[in-house]
Amino acid sequence: MGIDSERDIEANLQIGPTDRGMVRIFVESGSTEIPMDFEPEEAEEIAEEILAAARAARAAATPKKGR
Repeated sequence: MGIDSERDIEANLQIGPTDRGMVRIFVESGSTEIPMDFEPEEAEEIAEEILAAARAARAAATPKKGR
């Protein structure tokens, strides 16, 4: 199992601030709930990684000229 392995699993993802000044990423799938709290700086780093991955995925999906 790895990041490139496809899975047929549905999950709900929620992201928002907590009342303690943290950013919570909450994943729910079936009876499993995973709350993950991050300092705002950590959340910004995660957001940057997600944006970089989105750019890389978009570039990989774009047909190359001359092929």
